[in-house]
Amino acid sequence: MIKFRNNSKYHTSEHIVYNCKYHVIFCPKYRRKVLNDGIDERLKSVFQETAARHNFEITDLEIMPDYVHLLIDCNPKYGIMQCVKVIKRESASILGKEFPHLKSRLPNIWTRSCFITSVGSVSLEAAKKYIEEQKNV
Repeated sequence: MIKFRNNSKYHTSEHIVYNCKYHVIFCPKYRRKVLNDGIDERLKSVFQETAARHNFEITDLEIMPDYVHLLIDCNPKYGIMQCVKVIKRESASILGKEFPHLKSRLPNIWTRSCFITSVGSVSLEAAKKYIEEQKNV
């Protein structure tokens, strides 16, 4: 990561300098409240491990019993949908193995849909504040 004159942080990769942050929201199938009782904590570590393996960054996250908020910083060459797909796929596999009781409540843990907005439409601080405030809802 490098800093330019205006002190904003940019990432560099081959032939590209970028700063692409996205607010992503998705939920378990049927919006079931299953992301609790230790599943939420395990899910946080799974998300961070997955991001590290696939070269993108989760800068903030909050897991509620029936939905997930992520603030993802990814390379535009890779794309935000690829990040979301790999997060859902790998977390579903790991959670299915470690928490087999989920299979009795849900055929698949995640819905196919998600909400994505670039953080450019709101400030980064506002997105982080919104995610943080979800803890108190």
